[in-house]
Amino acid sequence: MPKLRGEAFWRETLRSAHYVVAPMVDQSELAWRLLSRRHGAQLCYTPMLHAQVFLRDANYRRENLYGEACPEDRPLIVQFCANDPEVFVQAALLAQDYCDAIDLNLGCPQMIAKRGHYGAFLQEEWDLLQRMILLANEKLSVPITCKIRVFPDIDKTVKYAQMLEKAGCQLLTVHGRTKEQKGPLAGVASWEHIQAVRKAVNIPVFANGNIQCLRDVEECIRKTGVHGVMSAEGNLHNPALFEGRNPLVWEMAEEYLEIVRKYPCPLSYVRAHLFKLWHHTLQVYQQLREELAKVKTLEGIIDVNRELKLRCQEEIANQKEGEKPKEGLPFFHWICQPYIRPGPKERCRENGDSGTEKGVLGKRALEDEEDGNSELLSKNKQKKKLRNPNKSFDPSLKPKYAKCDQCGNPKGNKCVFNMCRGCCKKRAFREIADCPGHGLLFKTKYEKSLSWQHSQREIQTPEISQRGDAEVGEMAVLKEAGDS
Repeated sequence: MPKLRGEAFWRETLRSAHYVVAPMVDQSELAWRLLSRRHGAQLCYTPMLHAQVFLRDANYRRENLYGEACPEDRPLIVQFCANDPEVFVQAALLAQDYCDAIDLNLGCPQMIAKRGHYGAFLQEEWDLLQRMILLANEKLSVPITCKIRVFPDIDKTVKYAQMLEKAGCQLLTVHGRTKEQKGPLAGVASWEHIQAVRKAVNIPVFANGNIQCLRDVEECIRKTGVHGVMSAEGNLHNPALFEGRNPLVWEMAEEYLEIVRKYPCPLSYVRAHLFKLWHHTLQVYQQLREELAKVKTLEGIIDVNRELKLRCQEEIANQKEGEKPKEGLPFFHWICQPYIRPGPKERCRENGDSGTEKGVLGKRALEDEEDGNSELLSKNKQKKKLRNPNKSFDPSLKPKYAKCDQCGNPKGNKCVFNMCRGCCKKRAFREIADCPGHGLLFKTKYEKSLSWQHSQREIQTPEISQRGDAEVGEMAVLKEAGDS
């Protein structure tokens, strides 16, 4: 059977899916995908898998894809991160029999993607991406798809999408944020970029970004003309998002935990899901938040979930007529609802001057400040500030150090060579010299070694001399005995 492409692939293989659960590292595992499908999701992605690890590690394959067969978990797209055409295709060949398409991750903006050189940090390397997609399109029996982030410039984003289509991409997911828009700096996704891409290509397009409820999904499709809409954080906080309803949190949590019993996954995944589902409630019951963080078994997590449910039911029973949700929430905290991520300024205000709220350190608001004038401090600096309130992070107030003559690092103040310790050690060893400033005593130790060797020789010389005299005497005695 020939491989379906473009619109035919979306219509027949993906069953015209409009509601899509995003690939989420350690969060879109089988149990969560099944929960989402029960509540309106029509297509799911696996978590992002590392192509090189998938290729070499049989355990990694079994844990992430080769587990128990589950017919309900289709259609399914497997997503890989990769930066080598051969590695990507070899990994995809091992996965293609377990899914309906292979997706290349070109959207991950995290630091781990930067260090590993994949995800959104490949978006400038068009020649490499063309080779990866061309080879995959040629070798695989299932279609190749891509998930991208946009460039600030719409025209460049459109050309980028057209390049991927020409190389053989059969479906494109466009996250309407740049790679710099992440965490507290995420901001609003640009549907204008997504609309421009949709008009410029002839393959199906999914939109990603700004999806908190079913109304957002419908509005996004209407404004951009895309074939489907993908949700990540909206889905994590409300798995029934695509049904257009806001259920009680414990209903979703209990259903998810039952699925986990049948399809086990690492406890860290389960705990992370409950932190998302119970996010607003755990702001109220901080002690249970700590218990959830410490619990070591699935049964322990179920117990915490049960206790949260009882607390909420007790709160509902004591609720006064006409009482409204607190903290500006659209619903009471025990109802599944969106979580609007605060921007850096809002988070700073939430955390207070010390960067804490109720003694709990907030997430990192910004990358480390270079100018030192901002009140927004990184998590590490907030901790240092708590230990020493008088500490300043202004670079202009930091002491200036003289530089090493060799490498430019700060030199030791008492170094005889005007070097840092590393360079000084190399030179002192090479020249058999001392540097008291760095505590390096190569010359002193060498001289001591020579002195010790000389003393050993002096001790041994008299012994040899005495042994020689004794031997002469013994020979004389033997000679006398012989004469007699």
